[in-house]
Amino acid sequence: MADSIFFLISLLLLLNLQTINSSLLWQNCPSDTNYTNNSSFRSNLDLLLASLSSPSTAAAGFLNLTVGSQPPSRANGLALCRGDVSSSSCQACLASAAVDIINQCPNGTRSFIWYDDCLLRYSNESFFSVVNTGYQYWAWNANNATDPQKFDSLLGNLMDTLTLEARGSERLFAAGTANVSVFNRIYGLVQCTRDLSPDDCYLCLRQMVASIPSCCDSKQGGKVYSPSCILRFESYPFYNLSAVGAPPPQAPPSPSSNSSRPNEAIGGNSNNGRGTILFIVIPAAAAVLLFLCAIFICCRRTKATMPRWKPLSQKLNNKHQAEIRGAESLLFDLESIRIATDNFSDANKLGQGGFGPVYKGRLENGEQIAVKRLSRGSDQGLVELKNEVLLVAKLQHRNLVRLLGCCLESDEKLLVYEYLPNTSLDKFLFDPLKRVQLDWARRFKIIEGIARGLLYLHEDSRLKIIHRDLKASNILLDANMNPKISDFGLAKLFGVDETQGNTSRIAGTYGYMAPEYALHGLLSIKSDVFSYGVLTLEILTGQKNNNYRGSSSGYSVDLITHIWRNWTQGNVLQAIDQMLVNQCPTQEVLRCIHIGLLCVQEDPVQRPTMADVVIMLNSHSVSLPRPSAPAFVNHSDSTTIEANGVLGRGRNYSENKVKATKFSINEVSISELEPR
Repeated sequence: MADSIFFLISLLLLLNLQTINSSLLWQNCPSDTNYTNNSSFRSNLDLLLASLSSPSTAAAGFLNLTVGSQPPSRANGLALCRGDVSSSSCQACLASAAVDIINQCPNGTRSFIWYDDCLLRYSNESFFSVVNTGYQYWAWNANNATDPQKFDSLLGNLMDTLTLEARGSERLFAAGTANVSVFNRIYGLVQCTRDLSPDDCYLCLRQMVASIPSCCDSKQGGKVYSPSCILRFESYPFYNLSAVGAPPPQAPPSPSSNSSRPNEAIGGNSNNGRGTILFIVIPAAAAVLLFLCAIFICCRRTKATMPRWKPLSQKLNNKHQAEIRGAESLLFDLESIRIATDNFSDANKLGQGGFGPVYKGRLENGEQIAVKRLSRGSDQGLVELKNEVLLVAKLQHRNLVRLLGCCLESDEKLLVYEYLPNTSLDKFLFDPLKRVQLDWARRFKIIEGIARGLLYLHEDSRLKIIHRDLKASNILLDANMNPKISDFGLAKLFGVDETQGNTSRIAGTYGYMAPEYALHGLLSIKSDVFSYGVLTLEILTGQKNNNYRGSSSGYSVDLITHIWRNWTQGNVLQAIDQMLVNQCPTQEVLRCIHIGLLCVQEDPVQRPTMADVVIMLNSHSVSLPRPSAPAFVNHSDSTTIEANGVLGRGRNYSENKVKATKFSINEVSISELEPR
């Protein structure tokens, strides 16, 4: 009886979907720019909205259109209906949206509005084919899952599957279910606007999935909507199952109800009635038995593919388990990575880092990936892996490497990144043959790109992050030699209003670490600025700061000292890479050296912020302050850092306690002075 009631309720909910009107969920109406009612933009907007809400748009389920030829009066618009709604429902939703967006967002030059069934968006600026997840709408079911761990695991697997299906779908849409128990399912749906490429859709949906723990952790249902893609899941069928090719839940025939019918309803006499009853009951009972067997098999399969991170649970404390569980939607299965990398063959090995080896791979869909493989038995690496998954998954910038996911299975700890064909900057910069490919234009683009990536980390992202290990080997280059900051294993997350921190555990690479951090554990965004200054000077000279032994006065000096002495003597161009001398604008090179020296000042207060650096690089009208002697410049021969009893330069210290000897420096107070 209970199972019949359950299926009956599910069926009624499904049928009611056809009669529920699409409700307004959310609108965004920026008020920074407006138009007047008699303007050319309003005329173009009226034409645009009429087209976006037309029957032909509803029939296709999507349209992006531009009306008007000249900005700023040009109106760009986009309409999208959910992939499971009928054309009549789609048109009704878009017609309401075209009216409501004017009423809800009067005189705004860019607005968007979301309903259950459709999206409508317009702007006086083109936004087509650009992923926008900067605005998100969250809603959740107030009921908690009865078994949160199992529910979250199944939900993560379902969303992984739907994200990949949507990526390969012509409509960039997918819907499906996961069995929680015999009578409980998770119903999920994902969709992107069709102006996006499949890869951009995949990226957008990954970000939506990553937001689930923040909005709807262990809830029975949730919605995460952005202007470019949507995600929704519920414990009941909220979408049209028949429209996506899934059969609606069917109530199985009840033997007891058939046998209780009067004989007259199925036959003329009692013998015929009993025979007819048996004829109905036996097949019905067999059908129910087969149905229960199928459910049992599905449950066994589901159990076999439950949380892929669980094999590591014995090595993780409760805090790490909870944090990595939040990123479970980013998990890859080990078998697919083994196939992609030819079982981590040496032929696919790209290099070796402090984390472990890195391998090139190709997924079944043809996408190339780079896989970091944590050395087995490394507890420190596990902390770094957690750091990268939780931080990088939330960061999206053209100058940051894109994390696709991770794998925690069978004692393997793997990070999966986008593949960048030109590997890392140090492979070009410090190779006498490859360095010729880095002309001045490319070097300046790299210097500027790294600055913009750091600016995003320090000020523009939702998080405030200190990288702590910025160096040439952690700058990757894409096919067009655009730089991308990588390796966030040592990154430190700060509160939005925090400007400094103090730690007795020093992490990073000596030669790139700021003095107040290396010697006293004082950490701030100015620590990254110092590393950026060292890296800039390396790019300009083609020499490593750690291993440089230039001789200008008969004895060895480090790179920064060598540049500073040439700067004070007025012949700093002799210190740059001589391949650049005849091809670069002298003033631009001198300005970059000047900025590099400002970034490596001993006093962090005298170093610019990355916002200042970006302005300095792009505006020659901004005057630069006079630099003082850089940090370490007068102490290069008496500076020693001891880590675990090992003395020397160039070591990559990962969270080792550091003791300074034979070196004194004034105590500094780390603060940020921002121009008003």
